[in-house]
Amino acid sequence: MPHRWTIGFDADDTLWHNERFFRSTQSRFVELLRDHAGEDHLRERLLAAERRNLGRYGFGVKGFVLSMIETAIEVSEARVPAGAIAEIMALGREMLAHPIELLPGAEEAIGALGDRARLVLITKGDLLDQERKLAQSGLGEAFEAVEIVSDKTAPVYASIFARHAIRPERAVMVGNSLKSDVIPVIEAGGWGVHVPSETVWALEQAEAPKTHPRFRRIETLAALPAMVANLGD
Repeated sequence: MPHRWTIGFDADDTLWHNERFFRSTQSRFVELLRDHAGEDHLRERLLAAERRNLGRYGFGVKGFVLSMIETAIEVSEARVPAGAIAEIMALGREMLAHPIELLPGAEEAIGALGDRARLVLITKGDLLDQERKLAQSGLGEAFEAVEIVSDKTAPVYASIFARHAIRPERAVMVGNSLKSDVIPVIEAGGWGVHVPSETVWALEQAEAPKTHPRFRRIETLAALPAMVANLGD
């Protein structure tokens, strides 16, 4: 079926909850370091460390944990006790074991589209953690291909299109991040569908390309099958 649509799905905060666990852990981190710095200062320093470390550690829990440890050392002027570092590492292990909770409409949308489109999972982050979450989600068998990448940019999407013989004009990428799931895939020639999530990481925020003809926005994944049908043949 050379002319069928290819639907790419982001994973975290598109198919299942994720950012809420980072927010909860960050709150516990702030509480743990309350004797060394105020909440706003800690959050600012942690975000700065995350931004600074993306090129070193990439996206995901492990990089987040390393950024928390680095921030703890910095704000305490290297006086943070070893016990606090151990607690930060325990927070990370807890994040890596959290159960998967699918977002509303995810399973139904994938079930409805599976027979009439090629489904591909395109997500970024730690390889082992993303593989764990996909396995626990019960959705793995629905995807013809799975791409776990270090970042999502227009060249990365173009490479995925070429590797899987996907025509960009027949490719739709669905996700909660305008910066990673929508804007770069449009730049690569595909369609970007924004599904807003309850929380968005500060480093994933961007302006929506509202006037672009290949941009769409839906409130939940339940609306995706009808939206794809309206794109036409």
